[in-house]
Amino acid sequence: MNQQEETAALASLIQDLRKHKNYTLKQLADQIGRSVGFLSQVERGLSRPTVADLTAISEALAVPTTYFYNEPKPRQLPWVTRPDERRTLYYANGITDILLSPKMTASFAMLETLLEPGATSGERHLSDSSEQGGYVLDGELTLWLGDDEPVSLNAGDSFQLDSHTRCRYGNRTQQPTRVLWVYT
Repeated sequence: MNQQEETAALASLIQDLRKHKNYTLKQLADQIGRSVGFLSQVERGLSRPTVADLTAISEALAVPTTYFYNEPKPRQLPWVTRPDERRTLYYANGITDILLSPKMTASFAMLETLLEPGATSGERHLSDSSEQGGYVLDGELTLWLGDDEPVSLNAGDSFQLDSHTRCRYGNRTQQPTRVLWVYT
């Protein structure tokens, strides 16, 4: 699937789940702190949500963020994922998540996040219900935790965050960044 098809698939998943949960556009927009117009554009595939937006949508609709990854491609071994079998999610602001885990029903999930130069998770802090940790594979990752000063992590650095830690992240350099994330 190309990026346009992936965006359309995400739009459809969000809209279908919102309707299934009997939320109006306004109710969901109010709950995630965004405008009805923005949410409508996301549901029509005209805009991509940020990481913070999709996390807020998943929390509001009571599903894990991994719910929004498109259907897995066929695999020969159910406990292995090869590069051409992975699900990908393209966000606004230059961030791409690739689901590395072969299944989403396990006690943890692994993601590879690619951040283009200047990419951010959004201006709002995320607050995920799972514990998470990361390992910077390439480049530099900046983390903002709550109201603390930003912390820059370089290739080889790792971190671990408790559940519901308010954070956001980005790549403030001119080089791409790759991060391996683990979520419980």
